[in-house]
Amino acid sequence: MRQLPLLKPFWLLVVVAGLALAGCETSVKSDVARFHQLPRPSGETFVIVPKDPAKSGSLEFAKYADEIGARLSAVGYRPAAKGAASDLTVRVDYSVDDGKVEVRSYPSMGYYGAFRHPYYSPWYWDYPWYGPGFYEPDIRSYTVYTRRLEMDIERNDAAGKTERLFEGRVESRGGDNRLPEVMPYLIQSMFKDFPGPSGVTQRVIIKEEGDNY
Repeated sequence: MRQLPLLKPFWLLVVVAGLALAGCETSVKSDVARFHQLPRPSGETFVIVPKDPAKSGSLEFAKYADEIGARLSAVGYRPAAKGAASDLTVRVDYSVDDGKVEVRSYPSMGYYGAFRHPYYSPWYWDYPWYGPGFYEPDIRSYTVYTRRLEMDIERNDAAGKTERLFEGRVESRGGDNRLPEVMPYLIQSMFKDFPGPSGVTQRVIIKEEGDNY
């Protein structure tokens, strides 16, 4: 007996659904631009201060400064003792915009059709069944936020003069405007292969298990 074609689209639908579930893992994508003339770290001390005076004393800034300080220590610098002069001053700023609505169109695949029952010859009956086909495009709108992190490093000399050694910028676009959740990924991107190549913009992709970033 010949198998009815009604079963084929069902299994196709199962396969498609499985592939969709397998693709749920997302990534944080950032564009990182760095300019530097940094010598190899040799234990220089540093302090981290906000570029924006309004962020002085901010607990949020202190949280991000701790994370950046841990990264600087991992590459060979040392935090300066409280109240002591430092070899380096690290200036940090961060922001997220109000978001921009983007509209995207996706092809929408459906199933439709008919088949004729072969067992009632010569009278063939048309039965509805579902086969591959395309419907109207699926139109969706999203709010996309731009998240930014800036970090400059300056060398301090005994005469009180400063010399800029490093300028770094990280920009990431995504559906989450909650900086506390996104900032660890921006910091990780800033320190990817630190100090990185100078004068170029790199795309840094970090795997993330959520679905909003």
